Amino acid sequence: MKETWRWFGPDDEIGLEEIVQTGASGIVSALHHVPTGAVWSPGEIARRKHLIEGPPNAPTGLTWDVVESLPVSEAIKTQGGDWRDHVAAYTQSLHHLAEAGIKVICYNFMPVLDWTRTQLAAPVARGGTAMRFDLTEFAVFDLHVLQRPGAAQDYPEEIREAARQVHREAGNDLARHLIGTILAGLPGAAEHWTLEDVRDVLATYEGIGEDRLRANLAAFLEQVVPTAEALGLRLCCHPDDPPFPLLGLPRIVSTEDDYAALVAAMDSPANGITMCTGSLGVLPDFDPVRFVERLGAHIHFVHLRNTRRETLHMGRCSFTESAHLAGDTDMVATIGALLVEEARREAEGRMDAAIPMRPDHGHAMLSDLDRPMMPGYPLIGRMRGLAELRGVMAAVA
Repeated sequence: MKETWRWFGPDDEIGLEEIVQTGASGIVSALHHVPTGAVWSPGEIARRKHLIEGPPNAPTGLTWDVVESLPVSEAIKTQGGDWRDHVAAYTQSLHHLAEAGIKVICYNFMPVLDWTRTQLAAPVARGGTAMRFDLTEFAVFDLHVLQRPGAAQDYPEEIREAARQVHREAGNDLARHLIGTILAGLPGAAEHWTLEDVRDVLATYEGIGEDRLRANLAAFLEQVVPTAEALGLRLCCHPDDPPFPLLGLPRIVSTEDDYAALVAAMDSPANGITMCTGSLGVLPDFDPVRFVERLGAHIHFVHLRNTRRETLHMGRCSFTESAHLAGDTDMVATIGALLVEEARREAEGRMDAAIPMRPDHGHAMLSDLDRPMMPGYPLIGRMRGLAELRGVMAAVA
């Protein structure tokens, strides 16, 4: 697998010269400053590529290997408003990325909220911090801050009562924290919301259940996959994070079977999977080896990270980001299965035999704690994770 590193562009506190020292050789980046639904112009793509790779006479040693993400707008997800114009812009952006030589394009189809956490710096054993999703705290946000109609039916009584107690004790301080954490936007989030924005956009999902959202995803794929295939691109959908419904909205890319349905919707090498072991691994029935054996031919990009789940409540749970080798997902078995898949591709003569991977998230530790950083994207914590994963890859190979 090719070792890559997510870089958020000029606003990232971690410099490219630091990334070079981690040993990663590929960069995962996106044009976060371009509004969702707008075209990524050749000039903007070229500027980012030049920043990453450097001029011909002074190359950085890095290459821009993966776009994460080329965001899918809420209009496309709901097929509302000017969604067809957004699809046309998406298709044009694919043309421009192909012209720049960038082949792997990650996206997600999560309604309203992208990846969601309630704590960005929860203390962990031995020092340092990690991101955490606390189901009770999210219930506080849903029930008492957002005050979403009908929210109570989505939580069992013990979670509703715990949320009432936490809200009584923490009050406005917790409300402000949750608004800032959940709605201000985590790194890479396509949208940034206010409470009123969320209430408004939730209304656009009125009458959209799982079947309708799947149909909308299939319609999007029908529009963009033929172009991607003709251009030699590989689209890969990231799983829902967390992999269960939030705010009463359907989530349709949460399980192995969801991915089987996604790749069956458009039979094309351009219609593929971002395998994120941290997102998928929150559910107890996730088997990474079975996933790769069943769907490995469609995996175009891998996020290797780990989580530690807690008690399930109506199919949902709290979880904390763990060290890369210390969570619920067997990372050694996962890497072993992925290396077998790479060998199979190489034997077939596939040009994409080497799958780009990145150490996703990580604990903030040591000097991470003394510098600004994107939440969940520390330098030392990810470098430790990459070193651990590199060691596993070497041992398994």
